[in-house]
Amino acid sequence: MINRKRIVITGMGVVSALGHDVKKFTNNLLQGKSGISKITEFPCDDLSTCIGGVIRDFDPEGYLDKKQARRVDKFISYTIVAGKKALEMAQMDEAAQAKLDKERCGIIVGAGMGGMGTFANNMDALLNRGPRKVSPFFVPYTITNMGGALLAIDIGFMGPNYSITTACATGNNSIIAAANHIRQEETDLMICGGAEAALLQIGMAGFCSCKALSQRNDEPEKASRPWDRDRDGFVMGEGAGVLVLESLEHALERGAPIIAEYLGHGLSCDAYHITEPRPDGKGIARCIHNALKDAGVRPEDVNHVNAHATSTLAGDMVEVHAMKQVFSNPASILMNGTKSMTGHCLGAAAGLEAVATLMAVKDNVVHPTINLENPEPNLEFTIPTTAQEHTVNVAISNSFGFGGHNATVVFGKFTG
Repeated sequence: MINRKRIVITGMGVVSALGHDVKKFTNNLLQGKSGISKITEFPCDDLSTCIGGVIRDFDPEGYLDKKQARRVDKFISYTIVAGKKALEMAQMDEAAQAKLDKERCGIIVGAGMGGMGTFANNMDALLNRGPRKVSPFFVPYTITNMGGALLAIDIGFMGPNYSITTACATGNNSIIAAANHIRQEETDLMICGGAEAALLQIGMAGFCSCKALSQRNDEPEKASRPWDRDRDGFVMGEGAGVLVLESLEHALERGAPIIAEYLGHGLSCDAYHITEPRPDGKGIARCIHNALKDAGVRPEDVNHVNAHATSTLAGDMVEVHAMKQVFSNPASILMNGTKSMTGHCLGAAAGLEAVATLMAVKDNVVHPTINLENPEPNLEFTIPTTAQEHTVNVAISNSFGFGGHNATVVFGKFTG
């Protein structure tokens, strides 16, 4: 292993179509439950797609002030609730937080698109009722950094605080940046991940125009089907996935619960196309190579991959092709696709998938990929269609974003 400051994960928080606490989220994944349903929140009769991973039972009470909860964009609410729940798992109640050096605690929670609901509502107000009806909160509740900013205001963390936007790689980029602050000994503890609330009429219309979404409207729960030959596009989702990272010394000193160890990361750019992956997989392969090198592990050490696996025609198999350039024995690796159940949560996707990956490392059970009924030939990786017990030693989680942004994180068991 490379000799550098060790980082551990001590807390996790989620908001998702499969539940708003890690236990429920994980149990639903292990049971192969789909979070995809018909959209009833806004008119979509004129859209080619009217299904998504909608969050309907979200209640921020106890985590946000009631007035603030009414005002802020949903992506901000998701960030604050997931962040505070991650702190709860990390056994960081108010008394524990009071003992922290808060100048050495930071927050990096990104969003792919930010406050799209706030933007759409205020654009409607401007066009139909005039500029005086535009909210004074329009700007702050639209910009992507405000989720982390308001969380910091609530809990007093004064360390690095900013947002990263790399489309669907946002969550991984945020986790990586947070880890680097700890490695560089600038911070002891970081809250990090991604959030998104773009499941709106304008968001759906945009992706429909791109012809990126599944049109399996009559079977919502079967629409997201990574690696299946009958897939016809991805399904939009929403939510947040947030981790608490700490230096090992800091976590041990306060007696924190340690879930797993953060081993390293890799980054690259396809430098190819605004929405399509590079066909030869070179950018993805380089990203994974970089991650394993940074983590100080060999390809043969990896035995679980949480794939990006969006259920798009091109993307699914390019990722597989790229990973075969790295891993010489794909059959030894259990690979799964969380998006088969959550949909593609855009800027929140990598955060949620990090949680799913970490639970596999912690509990030695890999969740299934659902809807894989007619697999693509030559997949070679082992893809469970029901939950499978598997001692996960080293796992990677891949995330790739429009613009060719590639980010991979590496997690392993904490061995003391």
